[in-house]
Amino acid sequence: MFFRLALVLLLLALVVPAQAQPADDLLATVVRIEVKVPPTARSASTLGTERKGHGVVIREDGLIVTIGYLVQEASEIEVTGPSGKPISATLVGYDYETGFGLVRTAIPIPVKPMELGDSAELAERQQVLVATHGGYKAATAAVVVSRRTFAGYWEYLLENAIFTSPPIAEFGGAALFAGDGRLVGIGSLYIGDAYRGGDRVIPGNMFVPIDRLKPILDEMVKHGRPQSPPKPWLGLTSEEHRGRVFVVRVAPDSPAAKVGLKPGDLVMSVAGQPVGSLENFYRRLFAVGPAGTDIPLKVLHGHDIVDFKVPSADRHRYIRSGPTY
Repeated sequence: MFFRLALVLLLLALVVPAQAQPADDLLATVVRIEVKVPPTARSASTLGTERKGHGVVIREDGLIVTIGYLVQEASEIEVTGPSGKPISATLVGYDYETGFGLVRTAIPIPVKPMELGDSAELAERQQVLVATHGGYKAATAAVVVSRRTFAGYWEYLLENAIFTSPPIAEFGGAALFAGDGRLVGIGSLYIGDAYRGGDRVIPGNMFVPIDRLKPILDEMVKHGRPQSPPKPWLGLTSEEHRGRVFVVRVAPDSPAAKVGLKPGDLVMSVAGQPVGSLENFYRRLFAVGPAGTDIPLKVLHGHDIVDFKVPSADRHRYIRSGPTY
């Protein structure tokens, strides 16, 4: 424990310049978030009804940025800041395309809001600080091991995602601070192959770049979501294996379920374009048109090759929003 604390203090001295926000103030902006979700929520079966994670205070009115799956369909939200006393909060917005969520506390948290940094400037091999709620003891020195596109099994595509190592266990909503002491990412996942180089694979965490929040922040605060046309959503959970994309789950009452797609189906093409990876699958899917567009799929369905036309949907309309939204 002493060695870890010494390492964190050394990193803070090395990467946070004197003119940046003081280390104590910087770590105080990272809060604990506890969420309750109704058992009837769409996400309850996969994400649970009680969720815990972290977030970062970014405005004086108590606005906090976190990872969206933590607060999706929340009915109750409590935030714990440096005082240790829980404060009730409400869900302000959620963006599926980036994965960001916003909540606001009922009363402002008495900390200096964290300034948003420039995640585009974050390069591989750069030293960073990963922090969860709890001050110095909850901060970890890390290194950026990769910047690449991430394709998630839930119809999610994130360009230029940030991968760090070593991994931390409480990654959900964790803060990623760059050398200038500003926020450059929000924790999303544990990744077994954060670094991939030849035969060497290193585990770590994936962070959503904060640059993706900047252009949509005001719209999320005002409307609860960005106002650009939403991407088409089918309701598929998919995985890639040896250059092929298989369906492993179909969301109940989703567009895919309504046309008869099933687990075990192999997606061969989208709108006549071959699919060889999850990333290609999503790029072809999103290129067809916005939510509501019919998506032509060629699928190995059982023993037959079948052409499906899936009437895509807006994923936001599928989710049963809790009363805090």
